[in-house]
Amino acid sequence: MRLKLRSAIALLVWAALTGCPVRPPVPAPQPAAAPQAVAAHLGTPYEIAANQSWLVILVYRGGTLASAGHNHLIASHELAGTFYVPADPLEASFELRLPVASLTVDEESLRAAQQSPDFPPGIPETARTGTREHMLGPDQLDVAHSPQIILRATRLEAAQPAAAGALVAHVLVSLRGAEHPLRVAVHYERTADTLVAAGQTTLRQTELGITPYSAMLGALQVKDELQVQFRIVAHAAR
Repeated sequence: MRLKLRSAIALLVWAALTGCPVRPPVPAPQPAAAPQAVAAHLGTPYEIAANQSWLVILVYRGGTLASAGHNHLIASHELAGTFYVPADPLEASFELRLPVASLTVDEESLRAAQQSPDFPPGIPETARTGTREHMLGPDQLDVAHSPQIILRATRLEAAQPAAAGALVAHVLVSLRGAEHPLRVAVHYERTADTLVAAGQTTLRQTELGITPYSAMLGALQVKDELQVQFRIVAHAAR
């Protein structure tokens, strides 16, 4: 009997670690928020250079059995879209598109670049594949019905305290048929034909209408809080 019980527990742990479909509770429907107006596109357009841009999401394990899981690093190298930059930077706007199917899991070079014991090398292929399948599945990003995440500026404001090349972007995220407001600190550099925007921010999956992954009655789970890092390079349209 003990052997059977231990085998059952091992099977549940394996399913959770490899992303097998142990489904979290479906979140209750939320009342629709009032639509927000996006910023008008004014000024010079700068097209994003996908091969020079990246976005990284750090995902952390949680629960009493957290040590049995892994922290994961999600990334995209296929950002697309346009920044519009007038004379006044606070009147700038943007629309960015992130193809959900482009997201990768635990690229070794990106884990190494973190230089952190939280992201050691050598994640098993089964864990990477299973995590990605679950992430793209109907309980999470639902790539089959929502192939893109779209981010649009609603307004920009000066950073506090004020600093050169620093601002705060209010962003509307379109994800899985719903829109979610976010606030992101951005540092930027601009020349005549190149714009670089970079930053990092913390957000919660629940802010985007996603229920964090959980298994074994919460003993093994993904933390709600995510760390997002980005560096986007765009060139003036010709």
